[in-house]
Amino acid sequence: MSAHAQNLIAEAAERMGRPRVSFEFFPPKTQALETQLWESIRKLEPLDPSFVSVTYGAGGSTRDRTHRTVARIVEETTLKPAAHLTCVGASRDEIDSVLRDYWSAGVRHIVALRGDPPGGVGTPYAPHPEGYASAVDLVEGAKRIGGFEISVAVHPEKHPASLSWAHDVENFKRKLEAGATRGISQFFFDADVFLRFRDRLASAGVTAPILPGIMPVTNVKGLRKMAEGCGASLPAWLIRLFDGLDDDPDTRRLVTAATTAQLCAQLAAEGVEDFHFYTLNRADLTLAICRILGVRVQEQAA
Repeated sequence: MSAHAQNLIAEAAERMGRPRVSFEFFPPKTQALETQLWESIRKLEPLDPSFVSVTYGAGGSTRDRTHRTVARIVEETTLKPAAHLTCVGASRDEIDSVLRDYWSAGVRHIVALRGDPPGGVGTPYAPHPEGYASAVDLVEGAKRIGGFEISVAVHPEKHPASLSWAHDVENFKRKLEAGATRGISQFFFDADVFLRFRDRLASAGVTAPILPGIMPVTNVKGLRKMAEGCGASLPAWLIRLFDGLDDDPDTRRLVTAATTAQLCAQLAAEGVEDFHFYTLNRADLTLAICRILGVRVQEQAA
């Protein structure tokens, strides 16, 4: 890591103290992935995150696995789970039933999302004829079912299907008016992207907290695919850093840790106090970056 990044981290830590973090996981498909997920959860739990979110597959494809994962987090850990929920492919009655099940299981935080069209990003979105038409409607429905804390998605580089920046900002404001608590941003790799977005929201009178989504990924090929799907840009300098490292996973991981920590340091230097990590169900890189930022097990910090 560069000396400049180290100075940024030190200055930010002195000014704001211990940053707040949250983590995203996805429900596993196999027993081996189940084991990996719970090893990651156990490693990250001592960092005392604000919450941990669990994703919900396209069209509700992971509904049961998401619910089982969230319920187990409630039963077996000290973590506060936030269950993802989308509008795609389900009626209002079906979604309301899921919300009631979560409330009965002790879940008090929902990440409310419209969800991608069944045909994938870029194809026309058609709501279920008996379902919630948008994330705004889903937020209203969740508030009607229970007193959920609700997070929603925001896109610092504009949603791929959005008509304009004004439309994007107005849609977020409508989610907040419907009862959302905060925005969680899509991942990005240039601090200025997030900071410009934050300024845009402030100019529009938005004061709700926005958590930057941090993605420590070592596989550039897979990252390109994810970025294309959500409209995130990949800086040329980042791609160059991974050139020639296809067969060198150890170096790729070191590059990822250094660049991600520097991104977080730049954000912290601009007053960002919360970081949401897309862990991809692996703890090691997220744990290392959190440690660099000064987020450690409380007993050690003391």
